[in-house]
Parts: sequence; C-alpha cells; structure tokens
Amino acid sequence: MASNHHVVSSAEDLQEQLSKELQRVSVTNFWAPWAEPCKQMNEVVAELAKKYESILFLQVDAEQLPDISESFEIESVPAFILLRGHTLLGRVVGADAKALTELIETHSKSSIKPTSTSDKAPAPPPTTAPATNGTSTAAEEAKPEPKTETTEELNARMRGIMDSDKVVLFMKGSPDAPRCGFSRQTVAILKEHNVKFTHFDILQDEAVRQGLKTYNNWPTFPQLIIGGELMGGLDILREMVENGELKEALENVGAA
Repeated sequence: MASNHHVVSSAEDLQEQLSKELQRVSVTNFWAPWAEPCKQMNEVVAELAKKYESILFLQVDAEQLPDISESFEIESVPAFILLRGHTLLGRVVGADAKALTELIETHSKSSIKPTSTSDKAPAPPPTTAPATNGTSTAAEEAKPEPKTETTEELNARMRGIMDSDKVVLFMKGSPDAPRCGFSRQTVAILKEHNVKFTHFDILQDEAVRQGLKTYNNWPTFPQLIIGGELMGGLDILREMVENGELKEALENVGAA
C-alpha cells in the first residue's frame, strides 16, 4: 500500500488524518468486504494513490465504522468523498472509476472554491446550476413544475406496495445487488428459508423511503412486510426464525 494510502481505524483516526494538513486534498473510500464492486474499486483506488502522491487516500469499512458512514450520509457502497481538509469538494457514489478519476484530476490541479467550510460533517455539493444574469431559457420557462404528492397520496401508494404481494421487502438495492449489509443479510435469510418475496428499492424513491419511516413507525431499513403488515427489520427477522414465528406468519398468509 502506498504511503499516502491509509486504512482508517476509528472516527478519531479519521479526524487526525484530515487535520494534519488542512490544505491537502483527500479521498475517503467507503467500502464493504461483501460488495463485489468495492473490491474492483479498491484496486482502482490503489492505482490512483500511486499516481497522485500528493493526495491522501483513506479506506473506511462502512459497516465496521457506522458513525463515520452516518456523518457523511453514506447510504450505499462503494462511495467516495473528496475533501480539502474538512471542506467538501465532491462525492462519487457507485463503482464509477471514470467519474472518480476525473474528480481527483480536477482537484489535484487547481484550487476550487469549496462548497462548505464547516468543521461539521460536509454537506452535499449544490445540485442545481446557478442562474445566469437572472434569466432563463424558454425551455426552462416552459418546463412544468413536478406535481407534489400529497401525504394521503403517498400513504395510499405505500399501502399499495405493501399489499402487492404476500411478502414484500423494502430494502436498499435489489436481492441480486443489495446496497447495504443489513439488506444483504435479510435477503440471505429469506432465501435460506425459501421465502418468495417482492422487493422495493427505497434508494430509487426518496418519498417512499422517508414516508415509510412515519407510516410504519419504523426508522430504519430493511422493512419486512408479511400479509400487508410490518414485521420489522433484520433483528426481528432473526428472532422470528429462532422462535418459529416466521414460519407461522408465512403460513397465515399462504406463503409457506
């Protein structure tokens, strides 16, 4: 491993690394050992570390160090955060080697105006382009405003999804490509017990993702639904397997 490539062991370790040289650009690689795309990107990062010796490359196991992941709002891996000191310069989500390389190349050459100057966890960079002389094009003016979904409409849509099959799993990613460890483990348990289920990727629908937390009074994901009713998350599923309640619940809805 290159001398500018460091494996982070704790939140304190990360803070120390970032504080050594506040003008130094760093790339923090959030990864998980079970995710195949992470293994590929780890190789890319290792090569980038050799090429860009002035940049600090940091490896963070997203699930072993959840406090760091949460502070940077990491929802899936791989994910990369580019900083100068504690200032956010950009982020790349997913196994996009080209985008990561281009972002690093850009900030290794020039000084870019930071999007944040706080000592707190960096905020995401702006997602909307600044206005030009206060004017807009005809196309922009003609573009209709997206319809806002009311709470009642959202609740009805979520209820429809929950009732769409005997067993529904609200998860991050898909059964073939889960994007968090808890979703991966939940899918593994369901498959191990030959449970047929429909899944819904909450990362593709922010309204459902936030709405379900209130609707089901359950703040985390995945959420397992059987017969239209919330069972719980991974820990609850494990308990249901151990005490036989999973089999009973599936039999009650004809899914056993």
